[in-house]
Amino acid sequence: MIRNRIRKTGLLVLLGAMVGSLFSAFPATTHAASSEPYTWKSVVTGAGGGFVPGIIFNQTEPNLIYARTDIGGAYRWNQATSSWVSISDSVGWVDWNKNGVDALATDPIDPNKVYMATGTYTNHWDNNGQIMRSNDRGNTWQTTPLPFKVGGNMPGRSAGERLVIDPNKNNILYFGARSGNGLWKSIDSGVTWSKVTSFPNVGTYIQNPTLDYGNDLVGLSWITFDKSTGTLGNATQTIYVGVADTASSVYRSTDGGVTWTALAGQPTGFLPHHGELSSTGDLYITYSNGVGPYDGSKGEVWKYNKTSGAWTNISPTTGTDNWYGFGGLALDAQHPNTLMVSSLNAWWPDEVIFRSTNGGATWSRIWDWGNYPERTYKFSMDITAAPWLDHGTTSTSLDPSPKLGWMMGDLEIDPFNSNRMMYGTGATIYGSNNLTSWDTGGKVNISVMAKGVEETAVLGLISPPTGTSHLITALGDVSGFRHEDLSVAPTKFQTSPSWATTMSIDYAELSPSYMVRVGSADKEKTPSMKSIGISNDGGVNWYMPNSEPSNGTKTTVGHGQVAVSASGNSILWSTSDIGVYYSKTSGNSWTASAGLPAGAKIASDRVNPNKYYGFYAGTFYVSVDGGATFTATAASGFPTNNVAGLQPNEAQISMKAVPGIEGDIWFAGGNTVENKYGLWHSTNSGASFTKLTNVEEADLIGYGKAAPGQTYMALYTVAKIDGVRGVFRSDDVGATWVRINDDAHQYAKINMAITGDPRIYGRVYLGTNGRGTLYADPVNPPATGSTITPITASFDKKTANQADVAVTMTLNGNTLSTIKNGTATLVTGTDYTVSGSTVTIKKAYLATQAVGTTTLTFEFSAGAAQSLVVTISDTSVAPTAALKVQMYNGTVTASGNTLNPKFKLVNTSTSAVALSDVKLRYYYTIDGEKAQSFFCDWSQAGSANVTGTFVKLPTAKADADYYLELGFSSAAGSLAAGASIDIQVRVAKEDWSNYTQTGDYSFNAVDTNFVDWTKAPAYISGNLIWGSEPN
Repeated sequence: MIRNRIRKTGLLVLLGAMVGSLFSAFPATTHAASSEPYTWKSVVTGAGGGFVPGIIFNQTEPNLIYARTDIGGAYRWNQATSSWVSISDSVGWVDWNKNGVDALATDPIDPNKVYMATGTYTNHWDNNGQIMRSNDRGNTWQTTPLPFKVGGNMPGRSAGERLVIDPNKNNILYFGARSGNGLWKSIDSGVTWSKVTSFPNVGTYIQNPTLDYGNDLVGLSWITFDKSTGTLGNATQTIYVGVADTASSVYRSTDGGVTWTALAGQPTGFLPHHGELSSTGDLYITYSNGVGPYDGSKGEVWKYNKTSGAWTNISPTTGTDNWYGFGGLALDAQHPNTLMVSSLNAWWPDEVIFRSTNGGATWSRIWDWGNYPERTYKFSMDITAAPWLDHGTTSTSLDPSPKLGWMMGDLEIDPFNSNRMMYGTGATIYGSNNLTSWDTGGKVNISVMAKGVEETAVLGLISPPTGTSHLITALGDVSGFRHEDLSVAPTKFQTSPSWATTMSIDYAELSPSYMVRVGSADKEKTPSMKSIGISNDGGVNWYMPNSEPSNGTKTTVGHGQVAVSASGNSILWSTSDIGVYYSKTSGNSWTASAGLPAGAKIASDRVNPNKYYGFYAGTFYVSVDGGATFTATAASGFPTNNVAGLQPNEAQISMKAVPGIEGDIWFAGGNTVENKYGLWHSTNSGASFTKLTNVEEADLIGYGKAAPGQTYMALYTVAKIDGVRGVFRSDDVGATWVRINDDAHQYAKINMAITGDPRIYGRVYLGTNGRGTLYADPVNPPATGSTITPITASFDKKTANQADVAVTMTLNGNTLSTIKNGTATLVTGTDYTVSGSTVTIKKAYLATQAVGTTTLTFEFSAGAAQSLVVTISDTSVAPTAALKVQMYNGTVTASGNTLNPKFKLVNTSTSAVALSDVKLRYYYTIDGEKAQSFFCDWSQAGSANVTGTFVKLPTAKADADYYLELGFSSAAGSLAAGASIDIQVRVAKEDWSNYTQTGDYSFNAVDTNFVDWTKAPAYISGNLIWGSEPN
């Protein structure tokens, strides 16, 4: 699958060939759009799902790290949460190309400053680029336009860095441009730029002269300073530049950039990908015969000594053992003779990382051949943060899954920590925190380090009205996911069939568990693979039907768009290559539709199972026989442009029918060239349309649960209303609109996909091109949420005392969606029953819960979830041991962002106690409702064996509204009679806001060593045996 490499470039071209434009008509009352505060969050994939061509460490401040992407903007590392924070979400519709980041520089003198060279394409798809500069680490930006284009998603984008800051005089910056524009310099911290006319070579390499994408000069690839040739406050004198030219590729200036000469004796025949100077005076360069990220079949690694002028070929592989280029290059600042390089496009059986501790004299590989086809490994892979990275395939030695990576054009070692490495791949960021184990015979532990990065290109979103999943996605490059919990990475992506890109997905409105998706099968690799998948269980499992559309001489290559009838009795497929086909046998046979042109946009009526709609080149069509024949309607005045391009004047088309109302259709799209752009509505199956006069431009339309007191579904659109581009919602059939994003949450050109949630009022899902899938909810949801009574209960596991727990719901017009215990969903009819407004939690289910606290979360179709806290005890198990708790607080300031209690658990009895039966509690006030994190810093029981659970008290006390419950896994073992263990923990809120400890029930403000502390109660098997709870 990875070898298909359907990246965003080709994907957008394909979209442009497929998607049409639309519609005409009449009035709706004009009202100024107001705004409503929303909270925007990423739908988590755990890995990012896109190419990360560059990772940049600040050289003077530890843990200040940036990652740049080709179409998804840039990110800054948050050390406290080991995650990335987007610094590009303010990029808007018109300046969308700022999300293509071709280079990034972080200031070594003033770490608050960061710069980016942005622009996505250098061909006609794009406008000129810009240098963006920030004085607050990317929280806000200023922009200087450039007189040429920048190629963040062009060939050679993982080379670098092209943008650099003088390490001695930080008002000086250099930028190496593409497209024959040469070398540029700023002397005022990036505010203004001028061309360095003395630089002699603008580059000669063009990746593919025959393609619109790829027929441009790659230009300058990297710039490196020799810091030792300057002093603080005075410009560095020696500068090296790498150029995409196989004949003469490395240049040097020794007079601060005034004059330049090619280095004598340099290698030829290759292109320099990265160049870095070590403190030993050696310039290391990785070379490839292609610029990447997809090409490169030969490469070398060279070392240039600046003192002697000698060049040394230090390539880890040569001859027939080298069928790839070299891309990533990392020097260890703590050990200047240690370096690493990565293969670029080895592909089979995997990429390779090489490491040398003697300046390249000898190398070791992160994997090597054993007794072929077996391999030996110096690394382990941990993908628990994103389990789907195994692509649903079984790993073998010659086809590993997960792979070490692909498109590995950048590799970095933390300049302050020789054990930390990060590298970007085509789907994620991988890294290690024990890198030096490589040198002592141990294994390097490689894991996903992409938390917070979301980079997928979203091609479709559905939110079915029933089922355990509220969102299913169709994605470029990584197929798509079924999300049961939007904050947790899915365990797998869509398989059976498997393909890189899912172009379209739909479900049967009246039978929502029936779903269909289409992509493009790699029949060269797997001849039996189909380009269509069907699910009967809401996307949990997929299967391939027996056939695909064929015109007699050609079977479709797939892609295009799919629509499913309201009942699921037919499927309509507008293929990308051979026209429109329908199936009434669930995909087992196909017939060409009559009357609808190839490439048409299609949609199904969500009530009448025999009705479909189509649009092509200004004409609207309807079918009443399940897609067999289409007839043009009399509706007119639509735009005729059928190209979904990259510029705002070439917007795509979105056409959807409203659930529950036959013949009710909304249509968004158009273009500024024809001046036919906006939002249209039909209530008569497309016989006529009314154009809304209060919407200037619209690109997407979606529906969600109706507002309280309304019967018509809420509308969601990406549009321009009252001169403002944004995401809007209407609760009154389009009469008025409210903007639900703000200027800090714009996400570039968001014309990919949108839908509301039919079960949650106000919830919107938004698909982006490179910033993944987002979802948003109102900051102040309607006051019509559901409630439950009681919110606490107790359950005794002793057989004679077991009883069901009854809960009364006040629904306020909503419905119960699910009940969850953590991420596990309870099974209706087995774990609980519902009768009217009463839920009965079955004793058989509660008896399976561990002694302690079980929190059951009731989720409703609208409004906030409600929690039932059940205290589980087991009086059949009499305590045979006695415990006491000693405690003091490591942090005793009245206010701080961390709680730091330290416990000593003492077994005062004459027999051992199993720690898994023990619970400790620390009661406190949260001082501002936020998600919290638990950390166990140390315990003789093993930090990994100590668990922490946050429990909100059903009724707040004056000195406590939460408690932290500490528990132990079975691996913690037992506590011997007379023995004790320490447990040192920390608690923090997700935004690191302060707790006020003064007056907290369990807080010990006085002692600095362990003392008996009865305000930290202890329990065995749910029975209180030490201390007391707050009154």
